[in-house]
Amino acid sequence: MTTVRVVSNNSRYGQDVTIRQFQLAADEPPTLGGDDLGPTPFEWTLTGLGTCKAITLKMYAERKGWNLEQVAVDLTYESHDGTAMITAHLTLTGDLNDEQRERLREISDRCPVHKLLSNPVQIQTQLVDASGEPPDTNLAP
Repeated sequence: MTTVRVVSNNSRYGQDVTIRQFQLAADEPPTLGGDDLGPTPFEWTLTGLGTCKAITLKMYAERKGWNLEQVAVDLTYESHDGTAMITAHLTLTGDLNDEQRERLREISDRCPVHKLLSNPVQIQTQLVDASGEPPDTNLAP
């Protein structure tokens, strides 16, 4: 199981993010009323996808013994008429032939975050009290 904690901080829209031992931040840019204290939620999503693709490719190439020196993933998100589109451009550096490059492109689409974002996912949002416990639903009205 993967867990992340997000807590509002003292800025207008800023959020403090705790992932394991890492302390990070998220916010909105000033054009949307934020203080620009960290990446936006969409930027965090693209970051997850890009890092997953790059790590997956490094692992795959290592297992195959291929000379993949570096992976760069440039991502964009756009929405037109209610249709979301993420474009990922891969730059693969190393002594690789065309067949290996195409195989790596295919493998990048099999990373766990790509699969998560490409398929329907259920999100359950539940209220908890300030202690982190679910509210007692057995109380009489």
